[in-house]
Amino acid sequence: MFACVIRGEHVWEIARLPGLAAFRDTLAVFEAWDYADGQIAAVMQDPPPDCAIPLANVRLEAPLRPRQIFCTGANYRRHVAELTAKQTDPVTAGMSSDERVAAAYAMMDERARNGVPYAFVKLPSAVTGPYDHIVLPAGVEEPDWELELGVVIGRPVRRISRENALSAVAGYVVANDISSRDRIYRADMKVIGTDWLASKCQESFLPLGPFIAPARFVADPQDLRIELKLNGQTMQDESTTDMIFDVARQIEYISSLVRLLPGDIICTGSPAGNGTHYQRFLRPGDVVEGTITGLGTQRLTCIAEPVQP
Repeated sequence: MFACVIRGEHVWEIARLPGLAAFRDTLAVFEAWDYADGQIAAVMQDPPPDCAIPLANVRLEAPLRPRQIFCTGANYRRHVAELTAKQTDPVTAGMSSDERVAAAYAMMDERARNGVPYAFVKLPSAVTGPYDHIVLPAGVEEPDWELELGVVIGRPVRRISRENALSAVAGYVVANDISSRDRIYRADMKVIGTDWLASKCQESFLPLGPFIAPARFVADPQDLRIELKLNGQTMQDESTTDMIFDVARQIEYISSLVRLLPGDIICTGSPAGNGTHYQRFLRPGDVVEGTITGLGTQRLTCIAEPVQP
């Protein structure tokens, strides 16, 4: 396994490029991002042909094994509105579906003005490659997809402002925050709330890739199309403009609580169209394809968890 640059139908091993011998894996690249990005850009203006490998001869694994993974929940307006329309509580009990949706949009507008993102962590061991299997755990009844824009951090930051937050971004990647819906809430401990370990951290529950696009190739992270297909049928199709808290605000908030490190990933929330909306969850044999503008397409097949001997 090695870190590489992809251009067209060829790849170049980064460690074989001039001035880059120390960068054998992508985490090392992001730990020295300012130098590595500039040097890679300079070399790739006239890439050495003797180092080129046909892309067809390479298997793309997850492009990064991060130390820390952060996720943001309930961060797309239409997604939250859809969920709200299906629910009633003491406040919305007398409302029609349309009235509940209108109330949800008003609540989200207020939250965007005066609230903070809802962030949590996910284990790095959940990461898998863009063409691997999604392993559906035994006993899980509602495994769901959540295609998201992943943000890769390029330098250590703590308490960075929203205005400067994007300067900490090295690149962007396709991420799918697979979730076991039936494991999110603990029926025996309702007062505690969500159980992210049981619902989000299973092996293969964070497909990444196929590649990381450096930030200089993404003009506006708030103007990207996110599309997920299940067995060829489009289930999610939304723009990142629908985020309640944009990428910069998420970085500002998370860095106010913890130190972000080079190579860390922030999964920035999933738009409308999850399996919960359709009441159709993942099954063995399903093919899940996720595409984000300029970031490529991942294609994964769902399998049942192998029976342990």
